[in-house]
Amino acid sequence: MKTPQQELSEIKAIMERSTRFISLSGISGVMAGIYALIASALAYYWVYYPNSPFGFRISYVNNELILMKLVITAIIVLALSVGTGVYLTKKKTQKLNTKFWSTTSRRFLFALFIPILVGGFFTLALIIRGYLIIVAPATLIFYGMGLLNASHFTLSDIKYLAYCQIALGILSAFFPGYGLIFWSLGFGVLHIVYGVTMHLKYDR
Repeated sequence: MKTPQQELSEIKAIMERSTRFISLSGISGVMAGIYALIASALAYYWVYYPNSPFGFRISYVNNELILMKLVITAIIVLALSVGTGVYLTKKKTQKLNTKFWSTTSRRFLFALFIPILVGGFFTLALIIRGYLIIVAPATLIFYGMGLLNASHFTLSDIKYLAYCQIALGILSAFFPGYGLIFWSLGFGVLHIVYGVTMHLKYDR
């Protein structure tokens, strides 16, 4: 016979599943971080090599071909991250015997991608107008806002990743010559740390 505490815990778990999208895969976060670090390495090679990436730059790119490579690489990283996330999350929903596409997941995705889409168009405008020096801060801040917005519809741990992304974006805005470093920390290192933490906490 279940104790009242056990029954309350089960009721709480059921309510959590019905109102929050809890099937996010921690490994997908790790993979997204790895993709971002690979992209950062390519960006370093195209933009800085053989100079140090820690050297201050007033302007990152003065070559249209390099700029095009960076934009295409960013799009590929986004596509790989989203694709990996969808695939691994679907596998987790099957394991948990829950639905991948539900009212809760739609709310989560809507909350996440509205700020990201707005940030994407804003970043595109920055690139077209030549304000490349604030592209890294903009992407970090808008991504962090998307995560914070989506944290209301998933596990609350994601809000800590959101705070860190926003903080890095703001800090990057004050040190614009080091955007690649901040971008690597935010989209690369932080994703890996977050993904490993979530995997150990929820996926094992």
